[in-house]
Amino acid sequence: GAAMAEARPLRLLALHGYRQSARRLRQRTGALRKALRGRAELVAIDAPHLLPAGAQDDPDGDDPPRGWWFSGPGTFEAGEAAAAPAGLEESLSTVAAALAEHGPFDGLLGFSQGAALAAMVCALRARGDPRFPVAFAVLVAAFASRAPAHGHFYREPIALPTLHVVGDTDAVIAAPLSRELARCFVEPVVLTHPGGHFIPAAPAQKKAYLEFLERFCPGQGQ
Repeated sequence: GAAMAEARPLRLLALHGYRQSARRLRQRTGALRKALRGRAELVAIDAPHLLPAGAQDDPDGDDPPRGWWFSGPGTFEAGEAAAAPAGLEESLSTVAAALAEHGPFDGLLGFSQGAALAAMVCALRARGDPRFPVAFAVLVAAFASRAPAHGHFYREPIALPTLHVVGDTDAVIAAPLSRELARCFVEPVVLTHPGGHFIPAAPAQKKAYLEFLERFCPGQGQ
């Protein structure tokens, strides 16, 4: 009815991939933001850690590349079972601060390492951590951290609604890694697309995003 028409869009805190930045994520989600217009808005934040010089992914980028945590000194490999992962606590604090300062937010959208971080936030939220008042997450090219120190995030099924977007030809985060993470959730929705390591927004995916987001009302996560 009329009340629904006046409801604000859902607000999603957006977490970029390793070697990216908030600005880079905004650049690369134009099609998605257009697809979600009126239904959901994305607010991107920067990861707290700068990468060492020479770790530049995008030679024409003018942003310093950033990361959410490291598997080795100043490096990150998703497949590495890091003995001493560094930087995660600062990133969890950065997400908590953004939720508090720029909120209210309804959910998270993460890409690649940002999606792996979002999954960890989901686990903490599902356990009742009050720093993370979100109701759901959209996880694109996500994976479970291989670091033994991070194993606790995945020990029990994560009871928070999630949409897992998996690229069949993703050469950076192979599809089986994303599917493996999805199995850590209680009722994951898995959306497969034929593409690679990017956030897809073609009509088929647009429909799936909107169907998933329709389950939520603004303000539910608080």
